Amino acid sequence: MLMLAGAAGLAGLMTGCGIYSSYSRPDDLQVDGIYGEPAANADTVSIADIAWRDFFTDSYLQDLIDSVLVRNADMRIAFLRVEESEASLKAAKLAFIPSFGLPISGGPSNGGIHFSDGASTSGPSYNYNVPISASWQVDLFGGLRNAKKQAQAGLLQTQAYRQAVRTQLIANTAILYYKLLTLDEQLNIYLLTQQSWEESLEATRALMEAGVGNTAAVAQSEGAYYSVCAAIPNIQQQIRETENQICALLGTTPHHIERGPMPALIFANELRVGIPISLLSKRPDVMQAEQNLARAFYVTNAARSAFYPSISLSGSIGWKGGADLIWSALASLTQPIFQNGKLTAQLKIAKAQQEEAKISFQQTLLEAGMEVNNALALVQSTRDRSLLYDKQVASLGVAAESTRLLMEHGSTTYLEVLAAQQALLQAQLTSVSNRLSEWTAVVTLYRALGGGRI
Repeated sequence: MLMLAGAAGLAGLMTGCGIYSSYSRPDDLQVDGIYGEPAANADTVSIADIAWRDFFTDSYLQDLIDSVLVRNADMRIAFLRVEESEASLKAAKLAFIPSFGLPISGGPSNGGIHFSDGASTSGPSYNYNVPISASWQVDLFGGLRNAKKQAQAGLLQTQAYRQAVRTQLIANTAILYYKLLTLDEQLNIYLLTQQSWEESLEATRALMEAGVGNTAAVAQSEGAYYSVCAAIPNIQQQIRETENQICALLGTTPHHIERGPMPALIFANELRVGIPISLLSKRPDVMQAEQNLARAFYVTNAARSAFYPSISLSGSIGWKGGADLIWSALASLTQPIFQNGKLTAQLKIAKAQQEEAKISFQQTLLEAGMEVNNALALVQSTRDRSLLYDKQVASLGVAAESTRLLMEHGSTTYLEVLAAQQALLQAQLTSVSNRLSEWTAVVTLYRALGGGRI
């Protein structure tokens, strides 16, 4: 007891050395202006708080995301890693509890069996030993505590990794789905254009037969028509490849992906970003980096506690022979004295690794802010372009129809009609592509802010 009391007093004196301290986020992190220029629509509520089912309202996409989150290989591996970390934490917690053993031993010995009337027989007798042993490591200097804290940080880190995988899968599935809708719309544009240009080609041929047109006009119209025809198989190939990419996320063999028509509007016009603290608390990669720093912090604490004694209590009680009760108790204190500088080296390594983790955490924050800033800029620019492209398509549609009518009345040439048709086709394709860029930017912003948690 005297030894334990002295060790407890020493532990109290050592509290200021940091072996009992708990992790807290460093005060010198650079978080001001993490989004770059202050955003006019920054708010205390972020789009990351929106459940993914409310953010992606297309029922076909919701079913796809559900299937991906269940069947994807990376997601399943992430769940297994969390199970491993939970087991490690449970083992670290059980280290605080005494361990028990029941080693039973026995065997025959020479001698005989003696009766009350004095008679005896020759033969073996049996001796046995049934002790119950127990041992307990007293955590006066924080070794077990720091090991448990490391395991807790490790569990949080793997949970953040699982969330990072989940968020990325949701975003990737959504982007590929919207790409499919875009390709479907482009295919529809090409099919309508093919039909329209086929009619225009027939009109050109009729004009040539009537002596108004010429062979060059027909040849030009045929060339434009066949270029549209050739683009259709290319779009169909891209559709199949995109479906195959989604099937890879699903972990299934290639098959058709059910989907709806292209929606006119899928996201709210006002995208609330949130303040930087939201980014700190919701992004999985930021959570991973911080828990890595926390683990390094407790590794350093454990390296410090290795300089102090370790105390173990052990004892046993049992029965030997017929009815002999035996017991023993022992307390041992092991003090590290000289280990060729090993403990000092381990502490230096731990401190260096903790500083590395801090630098990595800071860099993760900066990169997160850059990603959010880029996504915000892309959302705004693609939306601005969408308004202009819509106006361009409307104007070129009027121009194409007007030049076609003028050619039928002999007021213009086939070249003007062909140029108007090609300009309209290109504007329609560009407008649809820009819409995909807008959707991709919004999904990227949602993921960059830590969306998809719920």
